[in-house]
Amino acid sequence: MIGAHVSTGGGLANAVQRGKERGCESIQIFHQSPRMWRPTKYGEPDFEAFREAMDASPVEAVIIHAVYLINCATKDKELRKKSLNSLTHALRVGDGIGARGVVLHPGSQKTDPLKPSLKRASKVIAEALKETDSCPLLIEQTAGHKGLLARDFDQTAELIELAGSGKRLGLCLDSCHLFVQGYDITDEAHLGAVLDEADAKVGIERLGAVHVNDAAVPLGACLDRHANIGKGEMGKRGLSAFLSEPRFEGLPATLETPGPEKKGSSKAEVTLAKRLRREGLKRRAK
Repeated sequence: MIGAHVSTGGGLANAVQRGKERGCESIQIFHQSPRMWRPTKYGEPDFEAFREAMDASPVEAVIIHAVYLINCATKDKELRKKSLNSLTHALRVGDGIGARGVVLHPGSQKTDPLKPSLKRASKVIAEALKETDSCPLLIEQTAGHKGLLARDFDQTAELIELAGSGKRLGLCLDSCHLFVQGYDITDEAHLGAVLDEADAKVGIERLGAVHVNDAAVPLGACLDRHANIGKGEMGKRGLSAFLSEPRFEGLPATLETPGPEKKGSSKAEVTLAKRLRREGLKRRAK
């Protein structure tokens, strides 16, 4: 279900119309401003309006992206409390609107040892899940920056195991992040091998969403720099392989690209992504 990250400006339900205008089959939203800790005051009327807008639109699924301010691994008790509150709020909004999941960057160990950092992060994650009902939480594998948690499948698997939260805790894979980590996923065979590794270490059944972004930096650069579809190092052929991967069938696939006007992914990019998927499926069928 190919779509894009869209704004909720003016009201939660407005995101659905913005997705429809872009030809989205799925959308991704923030649950609050990504630049502030202040939570939104959504209530049941907002959730009902959103669900009604979804039912009346071609948009089939919604994902929430937790804000980037969150650092579940921090030693700072005040920051950890804010992170827990924001993550819990995201999951509650997810419960209210029927989201397919909340995507989370779990945080940074900075200069702290890895093991205690993973334990702190896992406690915050487990507490947020305990305080909410059913919305899944999807750990996004990060771009390989030193110090960031979930920078490889081993760390992601350990974080999920430590949190011990059963089936509600899952995985989100980003094409750009995988590529800049050093995984060459630009053809079907290499991508298949990467997913075999993900299956062995994390469990492919935990995969709940994917992000579709080209990379503005080379393979293995370990820098999170998104490029517009087909305009980066992965190219159209590489993203076609990613979009047509059979194990992604039925998942929300969100574009988080800068867009041609630096205002986010456009309708033209969503259309291009759909075309690249069709081309990839045809190649696989030969």
